[in-house]
Amino acid sequence: MNDPLKFAIIAALLAIVASLGLGLYYMVGDKGQSKRMVSALTLRIGLSVLLFLVLWFAWSRGYIHPRR
Repeated sequence: MNDPLKFAIIAALLAIVASLGLGLYYMVGDKGQSKRMVSALTLRIGLSVLLFLVLWFAWSRGYIHPRR
């Protein structure tokens, strides 16, 4: 696997975890009074779907291979 793809995958995973943390922070801090938690979790879902599509595309083009 080439280094830019590896970096992009790690960055996407960190962004997903950060968005999940923000959702938790907004849930506890806002006590349901704002839409920031929903926005953070929507962003997490979008990033997860995008990461899945990138991994699928990279696998189908032969950029990444499963280990055996």
